[in-house]
Amino acid sequence: MRRSTYLSVCLSAVLALSGLAAVSAQESTPLPDPEVRGGKPLMEALSERMTRREFAPDRLSAQVLSNLLWAAFGINRPDGRRTAPSASNMQEIGLYAVMADGAFIYDAKEHALRLAVKEDLRAATGSQEWIGTAPLELVFVADYAKMGERPEEDKRFYSGVDTGFISQNVYLFCASEGLATVVRGGLDRAAVGKALKLRPDQRIVLVQTVGWPAKK
Repeated sequence: MRRSTYLSVCLSAVLALSGLAAVSAQESTPLPDPEVRGGKPLMEALSERMTRREFAPDRLSAQVLSNLLWAAFGINRPDGRRTAPSASNMQEIGLYAVMADGAFIYDAKEHALRLAVKEDLRAATGSQEWIGTAPLELVFVADYAKMGERPEEDKRFYSGVDTGFISQNVYLFCASEGLATVVRGGLDRAAVGKALKLRPDQRIVLVQTVGWPAKK
């Protein structure tokens, strides 16, 4: 047995014995390169930006998901800065993509999805009936550990503002691509945070549902 394989097997055994639900490197899935050209002109996308609450169950393709996540909060410059601003460049907002096959963390640096929970948690993110069948729930999670020694009130304020920037990017992308979306604040944050295995200093700000419009 090769040494690297042996070490991997030993590590897996240790994790299993300790009961840790660690995500292995194999559970990080690269996304296709984002298509950063094209789409509707900005003014046209703004004119068509709207909230919709009726979704078809059709899955989003890997390419659409890639483009969406990059537009939301991807890296758009060599210095690692993003498509949405954040206070003091804290980049404290994490995007969880909750889908039928599990909940994934968007890794902007690698432009990949890292498995967080291998379970369909969509229905847990709200009470409306359509939430469990829409293909994607984006959960915006503020990591207070990245925000320094600021007062709790400031952390809530800045993370809320920064989530708004990202959410609007999602709205404009959806308007450009003919997708439906709605931002939601009504959810059991404690239950969803537990399901996503968040730390105590990670706080859910909002959820945004995305999918194709329901066929009339």
